[in-house]
Amino acid sequence: MTTNVKLSDLVAPSFYKVHQAIKSNNYSHFWLKGGRGSTKSSFVSVEVILGIMLNPLANATVLRKVANTLRESVFDQYLWAIDMLKVSHLWKESLSPMQLTYLPTGQKILFKGADKPKKIKSTKFRVGYNKYIHYEEVDEFNNMAEIRTINQSLMRGGPNIQVFYSFNPPKSQRNWTNIEVENQKLRKRAYVHSSDYRSVPKEWLGEDFLEEAEYLKQLKPTVYDHEYLGIVTGTGAEVFTNLVFEEITDEQIASFDKTYRGLDFGFAADPLHYTENYYDKTRKRLYIYKEIHQTRLKNSVAVQKIKAINPYNLPIIADSAEPRTINEFRELGLKIRGAKKGPGSIEHGIKFLQDMYEIIIDRGRCPNTAREFEGYELERDSNGNLKGEYPDKDNHSIDATRYSLEDVMKFIQDLKDRYDNARYFF
Repeated sequence: MTTNVKLSDLVAPSFYKVHQAIKSNNYSHFWLKGGRGSTKSSFVSVEVILGIMLNPLANATVLRKVANTLRESVFDQYLWAIDMLKVSHLWKESLSPMQLTYLPTGQKILFKGADKPKKIKSTKFRVGYNKYIHYEEVDEFNNMAEIRTINQSLMRGGPNIQVFYSFNPPKSQRNWTNIEVENQKLRKRAYVHSSDYRSVPKEWLGEDFLEEAEYLKQLKPTVYDHEYLGIVTGTGAEVFTNLVFEEITDEQIASFDKTYRGLDFGFAADPLHYTENYYDKTRKRLYIYKEIHQTRLKNSVAVQKIKAINPYNLPIIADSAEPRTINEFRELGLKIRGAKKGPGSIEHGIKFLQDMYEIIIDRGRCPNTAREFEGYELERDSNGNLKGEYPDKDNHSIDATRYSLEDVMKFIQDLKDRYDNARYFF
C-alpha cells in the first residue's frame, strides 16, 4: 500500500530553495545555521532519508562530537523523518551498532561520535558509497581541521557527495564555526543558509513554544536574538563592533585618491603582515583591500612580495621595534619608516579604529585581516570580568593597520588640539 506525502507538509518554506539546491547537485557543502525551532535538523533528516530511497547506491553517516549524545537527539530525529514520510515499514532500526537500514536494498545510515575517530576511519558500506554526511551541532567539534580529517575519510567512492552542517551559531564571532561560515560563503560549491522559527508554520511549533519565544523577546531581547533567531550577538568582549565584510571592487580601488600601507614584522611563528587601505575621512569609513600574511618569510622574499602588490613603491609605515629590519628593507628598495610609538599609542590607535563609522574588509582579498579583526576580543580574568588591556596576540593585521594610519591620526589630533586651544583662547 502506497501513501502519498506532500513534502511541503514536512519542509518549512524557508528551506524550499535549499531543497532545490540539493537536487541540482551544484553544491557539496550545506551550512545550515539557525535558532531554536528553525527545523534545520528536521529538514536534513527528511532530505537524507528521501535521497537514500531514490538512489540505490547512496548511504549516509551522521555525526555528533560525542557518541552518547546521538541516541536521544539526531537518531530520534531520523526516526521522526521515517515516520513522517510513512515509510517505517521499509526501514529497520538498530541501537548496537546504531544504524538505520533501508530493507529493500540494504543501504544504511550510520550514527557515529567523533570521540571515537578510529570507528569513523573504518566506515565501510556493502552497497554503494557514503553520499551523505551530516554533522549535527557542528559547533561542538573542535575546529575545521577536525572536520576536514573526517571528510577526507568519508568523501570518497562516488559522485555528488553532499555534506550538511547544522548548528545554532555560538554567541562569539570568534568561534570557529562563525568564522568558517563566512569563509564558506566564498566557495562556489558551498551553500550557506540562515533560518529561524518565524518562517515555520505556527501549528508545527505549538502555542507553548511561541509563548516562550515572545516572553524572552520582551524580557531579554539580546538573548532572544541569539537563541531564537540564531544571530551572532557577541559576548560583550568584542573590540570592534563596526566591521562590515563586503567585496571591494577593482573599480573602487582605482578611485581611491590616497591610500595607506602598514607593516607588522613577523618573528619565528608570528606572521609578517602587510596591509593596504583607504580612509574616507568624510564618511569615516576605512576600506582594507590588500594583505600579505605569512610566517617564516626571508626579508628579501618579503620585499619581493610587497613590491609585487605595491609596484609604485609608495611609502610604508612599519613597526619601529625592528629598526635593523627597517634598514634592511630600505636597502632592498622599499620606502619605509618606523611608526612613532609612545605611551598609550596602542590604545589611541585602537580607539581611532573603533570610532570609525565602518571598517570595510574584503574577506576574499584579505581573509586573515577579516579573521583577526572579527576575532579580536578582550580577555577575562579568573572571575569572568573583562581585562582592561588589549591582548597582544592574533593582532598582526590590526597593528599593521594602526601603523599605516599614523599620519591620519596625527593630522586629526593636531586639528582637534588647534580647535581646543582656539576655543580656550577666546
